[in-house]
Amino acid sequence: VAMSHWAGFLSTAAKVNLLLLVISVVFSWSSLSDRVPEFALTKIEESDMKDDGGEELVTEDDADPEDLEVFYPTHQWQTLRPGQAVPAGSHVRLNLQTGEREAKLPASDNGKSDMGGERRRKRLGKVNIDSNSFTSQELKKALAKMKESEKAERKAHEEEVRKKFRPIEQLKEEFEKLNVKMETDYEIMVKLISKFNSSASTLDEKVAALYDLEYYVHQVDNAKDFLSMGGLQLVIEGLNSSEAVLKEHAAFVLGAALSSNPKVQIEAIEGGALQKLLVVLATEQPLAVKKKALFALSSMLRHFPYAQQQFLKLGGLQVLRSLFRQKGMEPLHVRVVTLLYDLIVEKMLLEDSQHGEQMEEKIQQYQQVKLVPAVVEQDWCAVVSKLLAVPEHDTREKVLKMLSVLMAFCRERYRGDPALSTTLRLLRSEYEELAAEEQREGDKDGYFEELLGSVNTIIQEL
Repeated sequence: VAMSHWAGFLSTAAKVNLLLLVISVVFSWSSLSDRVPEFALTKIEESDMKDDGGEELVTEDDADPEDLEVFYPTHQWQTLRPGQAVPAGSHVRLNLQTGEREAKLPASDNGKSDMGGERRRKRLGKVNIDSNSFTSQELKKALAKMKESEKAERKAHEEEVRKKFRPIEQLKEEFEKLNVKMETDYEIMVKLISKFNSSASTLDEKVAALYDLEYYVHQVDNAKDFLSMGGLQLVIEGLNSSEAVLKEHAAFVLGAALSSNPKVQIEAIEGGALQKLLVVLATEQPLAVKKKALFALSSMLRHFPYAQQQFLKLGGLQVLRSLFRQKGMEPLHVRVVTLLYDLIVEKMLLEDSQHGEQMEEKIQQYQQVKLVPAVVEQDWCAVVSKLLAVPEHDTREKVLKMLSVLMAFCRERYRGDPALSTTLRLLRSEYEELAAEEQREGDKDGYFEELLGSVNTIIQEL
């Protein structure tokens, strides 16, 4: 028992001595490392920082990240060269015997290689494992070559576009070589007027010139230019031509130039256009000629009270009235009624509008136009009412509007006209059926419903 006790004591003492020895070694090593830097594990001699020529080498800390050479680890420990970049997840150790860093791929628990790294390599695609790394200068040169390549492609594309589309200067030169010139409307009208006025031009050439002029003078600015270059007076004189086709097209051009153009209207009436148009309408002429002359007369009279006053003084209403007595002029009847309706309503709307200084002056001009009294005096009431017998719904519509306007002046005349009463009752019956059919089809406010309303209004006023 004594021996056993003594052996246990010695064993305990041995353990204590061994612990003290380890602690002493650790403190001695720490003290030695603090005092003598030569014993540091990562010490770098100054001589190693310079090459044979005395120039300083670039250390790993000073290296450009773009210049770092990538280290590709395997499952075996490999020595890392200065400046090599280690992929994330690799195992790194310091070899105490050689003083060099080493790295390898981490091993999985079952001894197989890291599949994550393999998947990353597959995802990144084929990797250039050439030991030579790309420096920033090499990358910059490669980028510059890419830019030069893009610039060359862009220049090639621009050159291809230039081949397809030629500049306007080149086109003008080519047109001049072909005796083709890009002309303005003014220049074209000058040539057309010259052709129309030339004694060397044939009848067909003159008609073609007038036909083309009608297209251009529809524009207000072109019509003013047409006036300034003397074209207006030429077409007015063309109304005196012995050729019916020239009269027709001259009146057509005149009407187009007069439309909604006060300046041309004034010049035309001062140039004697109104008298010449009335002569064409009063004399025996083909229907086509009178149709264009009536168009020109309508363009001159609308919104021009002075021309309307002159029209009445020259017996214009009698001229239009004569068209109802001439055979073959039936297509003009509704046009005449429409013209008179527009002139009467035009004055009524102006009188009902708000008055200003300019408006007051225009109202005074319209007050001098005694159109309605002249219409009643020349028995236009009967002329208009007889047109209700025509079968066309469009003509009836315009006549019904005219009757509504004339009702205030022709009521007594209409009350004593049994033919008119009979016609109105027949129209009411016809349009009641047509309006009912419209409603059955789902059109509650249709065209025939509107005509039925006009007929009922006239019947009630009578």
